Amino acid sequence: DQKAHNAILKVLNLESVAQEPKLDEWVARATLYDTLQDEVGFCSSFTIVLSVWKPLLRPNCTALLFQVRIAMVGKYTGLSDSYLSVLKALLHASVSCHKKLVVDWVASTDLEDSTASEAPDAYKAAWTLLKGADGVLVPGGFGDRGVKGKMMAAKYARENNVPYLGICLGMQLAVVEFARHVMKFPDADSTEFNPNTKTPCVIFMPEGSKTHMGGTMRLGSRRTFFKVTDCKSAKLYGDVNYVDERHRHRYEVNPDMVPAFENAGLQFVGKDETGQRMEIIEIPDHRFFVGVQFHPEFKSTPSKPSPPFVGLIAAACGQLDQVLQDSCNGHVVAAKHKLGDSSSTPLVHQNGHAQKQANGGVANGTCHANGNGSTHG
Repeated sequence: DQKAHNAILKVLNLESVAQEPKLDEWVARATLYDTLQDEVGFCSSFTIVLSVWKPLLRPNCTALLFQVRIAMVGKYTGLSDSYLSVLKALLHASVSCHKKLVVDWVASTDLEDSTASEAPDAYKAAWTLLKGADGVLVPGGFGDRGVKGKMMAAKYARENNVPYLGICLGMQLAVVEFARHVMKFPDADSTEFNPNTKTPCVIFMPEGSKTHMGGTMRLGSRRTFFKVTDCKSAKLYGDVNYVDERHRHRYEVNPDMVPAFENAGLQFVGKDETGQRMEIIEIPDHRFFVGVQFHPEFKSTPSKPSPPFVGLIAAACGQLDQVLQDSCNGHVVAAKHKLGDSSSTPLVHQNGHAQKQANGGVANGTCHANGNGSTHG
């Protein structure tokens, strides 16, 4: 215990969280702590960590040349920290595919028809960003503000074969949109927004409480079993039988409507242990249209990016087939794999927050990743 302080390493101010100078020097420094190494295996553990981190590092790690544009459609687009975990997961996935992430922040309310008459410039700007993106992501949320805009984003992605990832509410609204426009149920809705709907696609979970907010959500790590093995999601996770991901929700897809959805072409490829709670949706003949009830962003790391996010980024930049093949062969999709660009040296973009462009708005604007942990205007 008296020697434990010797294991403290100096913290440096770096341009990128991934860019650590002179890693070999750090390994050499670790070998100096002989006593600590013998007692707790510090050196071996430290060396293993560095061996995982090294493939992510390149001399010019801050200069990726090939971009991938993702439209982030949500309510709180004025502050990137509102979706910080989602943004980090996107960055991890873009690094794994050797692409520079560009996030187009789209306020979901600006996509709605009412905005066309009230604020036509904002409406036009929002749709321009959405249509210019390589992929669309609708993150989790609650409340009815902006719901129509999120469904319109899902509809656009579905009809135009644009890669789509819906998380939690983003999945539920994709289901509602599918019911309205593919299954021709114009009154389809979630009981969260319309308790009296005659076509309840998304319903309140039986074990929840509508009067007590605390401790009534389905929270934490839950197991999802793949019911369809030949699907993109299962392959992205490495053809495993199940995955454990973190949850936070009170509403779920109505299990009574699942047969009708599947007959119409919407697959529920992942379910809980009972088979009654829908966890993952896919449209098989779409480039990449995936919705997950859980929050995969919470388990994403630079060395192990979240599979659904990797799928979105890979599909958006034309690398999905290669990524699926690597995942099925047991390879971890990481920066050491070169996927599809013409650069002779794999480059890695720095991790961080959003940087607003000088000519872009806050709500509907283009933001580039930055490694200094702040937002620049």
